[in-house]
Amino acid sequence: MANSSGLHYLLYALLVAAFVLNCHGHERKVHVVYMGERPRGDTSAQYSHHSMLANVLGSTTSAKDALIYSYGRSFNGFAAKLTDEDVARFSEMEGVVSVIPNHILKLHTTRSWDFMGFSRGKVGASQEGDVIIGLLDTGIWPEAESFHDQGLSAPPAKWKGICQGANFTCNNKLIGARYYNSENFYDTTDIESPRDSEGHGTHTSSTAAGREVPHASYFGLAEGTARGGVPNARIAMYKVCWSFGCALADILAAFDDAIADGVDILSLSLGSDEPLQYFEDPIAIGSFHAMKNGILTSNSAGNSGPSPYTVSNYAPWTLTVAASSIDRKFVAQVVLGNGKAYTGLSINSFKLFGTSYPLIWGGDAANYSAGADPDIARSCATGAMNSYKVAGKIVFCEALWDGSGILLANGLGTIMADSSITDFSFNYPLPATLISTEDGLQILDYIKTTENPIATILVGETWKDVMAPSVVSFSSRGPNPITPDILKPDLTAPGVDILAAWSPVAPPSVYFADTRSVDFNIISGTSMSCPHASAAAAYVKAAHSNWSPAAIKSALMTTAYVMDSRKHADLEFAYGSGHINPAQAIEPGLVYDAYEVDYINFLCQQGYNSTNLRMVTGDNSSVCNNEGPGRAWDLNYPSFSLAVEDGQQIQAVFTRTVTNVGSPNSTYTARMYMPASVSVVIEPSVLSFSKIGEQKSFKVKVYGPKIMQQPIMSGAISWEDGIHAVRSPLVIYNILPGFLSSSFSTPQKNLQFNGPSMYTKNGIIGRN
Repeated sequence: MANSSGLHYLLYALLVAAFVLNCHGHERKVHVVYMGERPRGDTSAQYSHHSMLANVLGSTTSAKDALIYSYGRSFNGFAAKLTDEDVARFSEMEGVVSVIPNHILKLHTTRSWDFMGFSRGKVGASQEGDVIIGLLDTGIWPEAESFHDQGLSAPPAKWKGICQGANFTCNNKLIGARYYNSENFYDTTDIESPRDSEGHGTHTSSTAAGREVPHASYFGLAEGTARGGVPNARIAMYKVCWSFGCALADILAAFDDAIADGVDILSLSLGSDEPLQYFEDPIAIGSFHAMKNGILTSNSAGNSGPSPYTVSNYAPWTLTVAASSIDRKFVAQVVLGNGKAYTGLSINSFKLFGTSYPLIWGGDAANYSAGADPDIARSCATGAMNSYKVAGKIVFCEALWDGSGILLANGLGTIMADSSITDFSFNYPLPATLISTEDGLQILDYIKTTENPIATILVGETWKDVMAPSVVSFSSRGPNPITPDILKPDLTAPGVDILAAWSPVAPPSVYFADTRSVDFNIISGTSMSCPHASAAAAYVKAAHSNWSPAAIKSALMTTAYVMDSRKHADLEFAYGSGHINPAQAIEPGLVYDAYEVDYINFLCQQGYNSTNLRMVTGDNSSVCNNEGPGRAWDLNYPSFSLAVEDGQQIQAVFTRTVTNVGSPNSTYTARMYMPASVSVVIEPSVLSFSKIGEQKSFKVKVYGPKIMQQPIMSGAISWEDGIHAVRSPLVIYNILPGFLSSSFSTPQKNLQFNGPSMYTKNGIIGRN
């Protein structure tokens, strides 16, 4: 009978879906019409966009009602409410690069900077103060102590931004703030201003450029002086993320404003869960125009690891950052009535003072009236617990959860057994810890064989992690899903258990209804590693104000610490060039520079045609001489990636050019570190320079046998002059037959983003 009713429900759902699809074509939904470079001359972009809309929609009134944003400060395009028929008409119009649905993207530190050996920078406070970091995030809490402006001068004269919103004040630290909401949807927790109700944007901002705050902690844990990487740099917040996520149209509007406002570095801890071609991806589009204007965009690699091909934000003109650990981890111990102790992962701030309480198994406390049975209740899911049996007790649960099931049933604490997470910790709304499945079996045996089992959960401790740094399990991995000849991520930075400022109205744990309030929080994600790299980029920018985005990126990549390959089976697919080293990055010796023309040539090789690229660049001379699929071996990138289809021979020739930014008179000799089965020839193998700014080109010829089912072979090329070691990884790996030709296909449309702005794994919800 149950199966019969299920089938009837499924049939009903299919009929409803069919009706919705039939009506869908007439429903207006927000889309972005991207038109490339911003208009030139006296024509108002907004007037032009309004006219286009009026022609398609049939009246100026309809156009006015439909228009959401008119992009024209930094590039050309608009966001409007369109039907499927409208989208089809705009897609065929001359001057339109792409029409993109308004997808929703996801949001993807006291100890971290010292761990990297970056306790104090070499550039002066005034130089830092000239650099403006723009963040696209959930907003910011302006009153947070991390954003005070004591001792800071007025903002740089180049700044053209504004401070938007009621009851929101900027200062000489937080110099600008805007907010965007194309969907015009607000949850009860959302604040209609740049003010942060999620905590995420406040955390990333203070990680990048927060002022020094002594005695910062999370309920007494990890106490120390919190600071950002460049504490004197300026912050501009562009709130594009809300409780429902981050809308594509809003991201592009923020890019349009930020570029025109005068930011120097852009930091985006958000992205898509699905691979998108470059001019279907709002971050790739916005960061391309940022690059044209001398702005480097730093973005997170994503939290979908450790599976391969999960890396997001892989455009070669951006800096893509993985997440790795620091030498501190948070643990909380469980002590049973028999004296045995078990160590688990937890940022546990609750003190039980060693007092033991009754201990029960979740399966023995099933809420039958809610339809739960022991097999369901063993996981301690919300609503599955019997409050009469749980009240005042510590509950052993056979799964990782957010603690709400026990909390709402008036439980005192929870011990969770799950071995899927071993390298980072969550914070919970009640005493809790996460132990291994193996230890959980012993605790369950104690419960079942003891007449009155008891236990206590000790307050959290910080232990030294001697294995750090290692790339955390959730950090998204390469290879690059669109362009296999570009290695992504580019590098890794601290993203595990990072303490930074927090919004006092945001929940301080993974449970969304946690009503406690904190000024600092400890969270993990590539969202946390991205602002570390953004700060390092700002530091290099402060020391070298005239360097291009590609030169800054090159300096960060070629000076990165070499990671321990024994910790990572996926090697460079996990960490790229290595672990970021800000102190060394301002003196890289040589840089691999690149500009718009280089990326246009790259896009030609990716199958983009001259017509579209002329619109993107706004330059009618932008022509692809060899239109059609090709390899990206000649893009002047600071790393080398060679994808070889199964059964094919290893064979490639890379062309690169380095620019001398070190000593005027210097000579660099090539050093190679490769597996014996691979032959690498560098021509020439010695580069001599006589002045700063001088450029030299070289070729890297790679040869080897046919390979089949070879996941990765890696080594490095290093240019050394006795002072500098300019290191670039070289990666060779197998891909499926036909992958190369399919990866250069016509840009795909209508790929969907995976939902909300929260990271969900095994029932746990936490911010990225």
